Amino acid sequence: MMYLCTTKPKALRRKLAIAVLMSSISVVGAVKAQSVEQAGVSGIDSKAAVTFAHQSTMKHIAKTMWEKPELGFLEHNSSTLMQQTLIERGFDISAGVAGMPTAFIAQYSPAGQTEDGEHKPVIGLLAEMDALPSMGVLNTSDKQPISTNGHVHAGHACGHNLFAGGVIGAALSLADYLDTHPNQGSLKVFGAPAEEGGSGKVYLVKAGVFEDVDVALHWHPSDSTSSSPSSSLANKSGKFRFYGVAAHAAAAPDKGRSALDGVEAMNIMVNLMREHVPDGTRIHYVITNGGTAPNVVPDFAEVYYYVRSAQPAVVLSLWDRLEKAAKGAALGTETRVDWEVTGGVWNVLPNVTLSKLMHKHIDAAPPIILTKSEQQFANEISSTREQTFNHNAHSTPEPFDEKITVWSASTDVGDVSWQVPTVGLSSATWVKGTPPHTWQASAMSGTDIGYKGMYLASEVITQTAISLFAEPKNISKAKLEFQQRKSTLNYESMLGQRAPALDYRK
Repeated sequence: MMYLCTTKPKALRRKLAIAVLMSSISVVGAVKAQSVEQAGVSGIDSKAAVTFAHQSTMKHIAKTMWEKPELGFLEHNSSTLMQQTLIERGFDISAGVAGMPTAFIAQYSPAGQTEDGEHKPVIGLLAEMDALPSMGVLNTSDKQPISTNGHVHAGHACGHNLFAGGVIGAALSLADYLDTHPNQGSLKVFGAPAEEGGSGKVYLVKAGVFEDVDVALHWHPSDSTSSSPSSSLANKSGKFRFYGVAAHAAAAPDKGRSALDGVEAMNIMVNLMREHVPDGTRIHYVITNGGTAPNVVPDFAEVYYYVRSAQPAVVLSLWDRLEKAAKGAALGTETRVDWEVTGGVWNVLPNVTLSKLMHKHIDAAPPIILTKSEQQFANEISSTREQTFNHNAHSTPEPFDEKITVWSASTDVGDVSWQVPTVGLSSATWVKGTPPHTWQASAMSGTDIGYKGMYLASEVITQTAISLFAEPKNISKAKLEFQQRKSTLNYESMLGQRAPALDYRK
């Protein structure tokens, strides 16, 4: 395994740290200017803005990534931007981690820290960066796709540009904090590519990079702000490829064997299977290649499948049934089939102890305040989903609920959460009623509405980490809960021994 290490001498880092601290008039991670009317935000105008530490850097990262979205394992510019920002602040970088060119680990060792090895605890921050295919739109309140020759560009419809910007902002604030508290612990940032189906964090887990981490923190863009404990769906995904015999579809159809028939036969069997699966199961597919012309019997076809359940064992059993359906479809259509598993993630293991701690800092943070023009934009884009925008609802965090919910999505954060106590928050970067993976989410991820939710998330992550550094008993309690919860299952990666599917988006 090759690592590219970029380091700065401690003397230089010390100078950089002092320069940063002297240029900042705010307390680390704290709000520079409070709003004048936090309790009643509906009438706030642009003069009542709230400013956070490292806000301009966060916006620069998020805006740059939104303007140049990159698909999973192809996030070269995005990864470089994050790495360079951290290098300039004195972080040591290991790039190309776990066989993924765009993955990186950034570690901060304060200038005043003694030279006796890594200081505990180690707090890890997770940073995502990949965009989604065909989701590129302008940041307007009506749908305006960005395309070239009829092909719609990638777009940040899951807000990973905001995810990245917020985490880097928190890392900078925590570096400021550690410069004045050098022996309280260490900080690592994990640049994790290809969350959207490529399972980048799973390969980081397999490489053992979280073995020395005490707690992992993350966040995600959303239509509301909350840190109530939740889990997710485990997921396994892959591509089934059918091979047939080409022929003229009219002149010699009997000479051909349609690979597309194989795909369709498999899909029919899987759709019949839906009646006989456990509740909460999700199965979805897209035909990524169905042939080239109606008058040519397709000799190649491909279908891309996802299987999800709250229980990893159910996912594995359903995947076995998909493989049987593929074999049966090939047999019945006299075609040949093979398949490639491209992704596989576990469900998130919640940690109520950490969720409560994070919620305390959500409550202490200032509300998300939109200007009048931003509220007008929010009203307009809400109407595209037949919703009415409510500024107070947007600005007010959800009440904490200790009951663990399961949301019907999947994330490779799940695999990290089975290695180390992990907690995250959602932050209101989109108006209420906006699901991820929609054009509205993509548009708002490139606006000040999105950026303001990002600033809040960064502040909460910063203050949560400081609580962990300053009061190690919080980590001890979180680890106790973690050990109790993880004892119910033995973690084993769904990806087996395969290397990262670096070309899954090509």
